[in-house]
Amino acid sequence: MRRRFSKGVIAIIAIVSVLAVGITVGIFALLNRVTPFTEPVEGCKITTPEGSLELEIPQAQVASVIAAVAARRKLPERAVVIAYATGIQESKLLNLPFGDRDSVGVFQQRPSQGWGKPEQLVDPVYSSGKFFSALVKVKRYRKLPLHEAAQEVQRSADGSAYAQHEGEAKILAAAFTGRVPQAVHCWFPAPTGKTPVSGTAGARQELARALGSGTTLNATSQKHGWLMSGWSVAHAKEFGLRQVRYNGRSWTPVRGDDGWRADTGAPAGKVEIS
Repeated sequence: MRRRFSKGVIAIIAIVSVLAVGITVGIFALLNRVTPFTEPVEGCKITTPEGSLELEIPQAQVASVIAAVAARRKLPERAVVIAYATGIQESKLLNLPFGDRDSVGVFQQRPSQGWGKPEQLVDPVYSSGKFFSALVKVKRYRKLPLHEAAQEVQRSADGSAYAQHEGEAKILAAAFTGRVPQAVHCWFPAPTGKTPVSGTAGARQELARALGSGTTLNATSQKHGWLMSGWSVAHAKEFGLRQVRYNGRSWTPVRGDDGWRADTGAPAGKVEIS
């Protein structure tokens, strides 16, 4: 038997249908007006088997310095992981000129607690060295849970907070220590004014300050070469570098890809910057 709908039901169905069409058209129009996602005009991406992270260029610079200072002291990757987790919690890996009470720098170290002068502690090379000097005095720090090792150094109000950053710290350490090749990519617009006066000479001098006096761009191992390459990429904007070449690969600050390309002429025994 056929069921007949009343006029009222038919009217309701018609109204609902019209509303549904209107809502659909409205959503479609709204979606077409939404500005599509665009990548920042400058930044860095860290890509490793452990995962990937996006950083601001100043954060990448700090990360590269921490790894270089650790390499100079011949410290294990675990020490770098602990330093990164600490820096992320304390300053988001930024070299802050201020902090709680008299705390300053990446690790928010306090001059009043004997870490050094304020102007020293806002130098990531110096502050990283001080952090590692304290860390290596922690008994069995490599075996301790990360937050315990970090807290032994920092003596902060809530030492457990460092643990939440261990995953990110491991990604950064894999990249900036050079263990994972071509893991660091930064991009930025071409400079509109003069290239920084220091250029490649300034970059070499600053790298030597972190890695140790007498440092050259000659790679003692592939890991060492990729560490220097990552440092150079992170500091490319500061020193006006437009290319880093190493071990069959070449980097340029191009946005939208990993920045590294095959380059059969890139030497295996040294890093070239220009």
